[in-house]
Amino acid sequence: MTSLSTDTRQDRTGRTGTPATAEVSLPRLYLMRLGYLVMAVGLAVTKWPLLVDGSRPWPLMEGVVTCMLVALSVLAFVGLRYPVKMLPVLLFELAWKVIWVAVVALPLWTSDQLDPATAEVFYSCLVVLIVLAVIPWRYVFAQYVQARGDRWR
Repeated sequence: MTSLSTDTRQDRTGRTGTPATAEVSLPRLYLMRLGYLVMAVGLAVTKWPLLVDGSRPWPLMEGVVTCMLVALSVLAFVGLRYPVKMLPVLLFELAWKVIWVAVVALPLWTSDQLDPATAEVFYSCLVVLIVLAVIPWRYVFAQYVQARGDRWR
């Protein structure tokens, strides 16, 4: 596999790539694929039928949210094949749910104003714990915190 050194790998063109320590193990790749599968199938089952129904006009935000979630499910299906390249999809899924819970659900819950519809969304957001568990956090730190960013000019 890889050593703990900070050697860099070369891709097929001979260019230097990511640090060797930033590789993701095969078991972690399978866990990531599980996270993508849960997202992709869950959204496909719940949101795709709404999109293809077409029997009603859409309220603005309901249409926007449904289309965004269908697109997210398509990207999650791509993540089954390219789990590392599609890692931002998992990060986005985690980020929006954590933000929604912190900004919307928790204040309502702590003030005893959590209505049934919001509670239902809150409980469906708990699936994000799977995503939290499958993200390769060392890789995320190496690639998005420690690594140099792309050039600006």
